[in-house]
Amino acid sequence: MNTQTLEKLREKLHDNANILGNLLVETFHYIGLFAIGAVTAWAGALTCWEMLHQGTITVDDILLLFIYLELGAMVGIYFKTNHMPVRFLIYVGITALTRYLISDVSHHHRPDMGAVYISAAILLLALAVLVVRYASSRFPSSNTPQGANATDDPERAEP
Repeated sequence: MNTQTLEKLREKLHDNANILGNLLVETFHYIGLFAIGAVTAWAGALTCWEMLHQGTITVDDILLLFIYLELGAMVGIYFKTNHMPVRFLIYVGITALTRYLISDVSHHHRPDMGAVYISAAILLLALAVLVVRYASSRFPSSNTPQGANATDDPERAEP
């Protein structure tokens, strides 16, 4: 075999390996997204069922449902755009810390320095959202098409 034939064979093998690799990676992503979405929906449904069964609803329960909602929104945005919005992860962190703070103060009835630390962490995460939003509006991603609206980019869209 001559060198040119071997080179064409190598290119064809490389192209087929890329196609197969991309198929396997995308399949893994979709299976993972379906699993995360299904588990999030199941956890939300179980939380609702427990609230209805107990007959009482607390602020903790409502904030937990907001966490599930934000996780579901992240999965939905990733399905639509193949882009993971960092802001939503920060929102989940803010909501989780808020839930923890409310739960801690309501159950122990004595705010201490821990409450101040958690509040500072929430403030820090809120500032991180501000920085991410400013950076995404000032320095748009290179894969955002020219002339695209700020609302076309999920990182810059209003929550």
